[in-house]
Amino acid sequence: MSKIVHPYAHRLVTLRDWKSRWFAESKKFAHELKADVVIREYLDKKLRGFYVSGVEIERNRKATRLIIRTSRPGMLIGRGGDGATKLKADIEKKLGKRGIELPNDFKLDIIEVENPDADAAIVAYSVAEGIEKRLPYRRVMKTAVEKVMGVRGIKGVRIVLGGRLGGAEIARGEELKKGSIPLQTIRADIDFAREKAHMTYGDIGIKVWIYKGEVFAAEKAAADKRREANPNNTN
Repeated sequence: MSKIVHPYAHRLVTLRDWKSRWFAESKKFAHELKADVVIREYLDKKLRGFYVSGVEIERNRKATRLIIRTSRPGMLIGRGGDGATKLKADIEKKLGKRGIELPNDFKLDIIEVENPDADAAIVAYSVAEGIEKRLPYRRVMKTAVEKVMGVRGIKGVRIVLGGRLGGAEIARGEELKKGSIPLQTIRADIDFAREKAHMTYGDIGIKVWIYKGEVFAAEKAAADKRREANPNNTN
């Protein structure tokens, strides 16, 4: 019996890092995990429309660092940093309402995604946005695929829609693929994301795979060194 494995989880440690990076004692583990879930659920709703690629959480004994990667950091930061300050205060208020102890030193970092057309989460949201605007879904998919394949270094892209496409009575699926998507090759750098387009007749599910080529041990080691030297680099 075959099983579908999430492309991100399939490449953890070899190509990908955990999106929550912290260690807690057994007594505090449930508390920290609950805080992670509350933050992520809140940001999923709050930041919809801000073209967010991902949210990462880092903790140590003294501080908590929340990293938001987006293609439009100016929308989040706001004029004079007011947007980021308000978002940080809203997160702390949300944690307080849920009875979660606030961290002593809470930092919020907003990092720009340099190639949004090569980011699966941002591409998935752009497809959802087009469908919610009642644009023809086939045209939306084709435009997204052409933009992704126009980025240097991209080897393949696949977009799958599922639901009552075009308001049809019976739900069905639609797929558009260009290039190759080697899901079983662990060294293949594949970005994957899910999104939903909220329509009056029901949600339409969206899945996006983007293949960025193969990554070998030497290349990964060099990339890790560059990331350590410049933590704000998204590549």
